[in-house]
Amino acid sequence: MRRVSIAVSMLASLSSLGALAHHSFSAEYDRDKPIKITGSVTKVEWTNPHARLYVDVKDDSGKVVNWDFELGPPNGLMRQGWTRNSLQPGHVVTVNGFLSKDEPHVANARSVFLPDGRQVFAGSSFDTGPTAGDGAAPK
Repeated sequence: MRRVSIAVSMLASLSSLGALAHHSFSAEYDRDKPIKITGSVTKVEWTNPHARLYVDVKDDSGKVVNWDFELGPPNGLMRQGWTRNSLQPGHVVTVNGFLSKDEPHVANARSVFLPDGRQVFAGSSFDTGPTAGDGAAPK
């Protein structure tokens, strides 16, 4: 009986970790700081709870900076028209999104313009609808 109690306690502890790891958009990103970045894909991670897109971008001084964009969950991205092959390292993309409140070079992606010119929505926890043209937050 004691083993069952310990096992149940361990499972309850583990199941709560996922809830603690997830966050709301406003806890991590600033809707008043939209960005538009163009650069070369270095990596795409298809992981839950959020996929991630990494893009090399030249800053104003010409230095290459690797940006980390949070996307929606993989299943949500597939509903938005993505496939695992939509982006590959070396593809040049433009990403509209919102800056992190406290992390440099981190943002929540709202939409991505693929190399073939198609725009796909990134499953942002802010809003998955069409952008107002430049990734700005809807008024």
